[in-house]
Amino acid sequence: MVYQRALAIEMELQGISFSREYEMSLLYKGHDVGTRRVDFFVEEKIMVEIKALINLEDVHLAQAMNYVEAYNLEIGLLINFGAKSLQFKRVHNSNRINHD
Repeated sequence: MVYQRALAIEMELQGISFSREYEMSLLYKGHDVGTRRVDFFVEEKIMVEIKALINLEDVHLAQAMNYVEAYNLEIGLLINFGAKSLQFKRVHNSNRINHD
């Protein structure tokens, strides 16, 4: 996706460490149940998912929220380049708030 490539270039120019299409294990109650690739894993702590849709919908937000919980990350970003103007949502892992 062109947006992924452009964002990767920009992060490199800004000196931000990241992995692109990073494959992460999904755990359920401590058991490995498979893997999922995130568009970007930034600074080894933030998941970034890229979309190119007319509009973000609740299902996309729910998916991003599920990812941060499944990966046990504190925060993630959902970015949509397909709307008339850039859309983004910050998602938090409710299981990690005030538990670390």
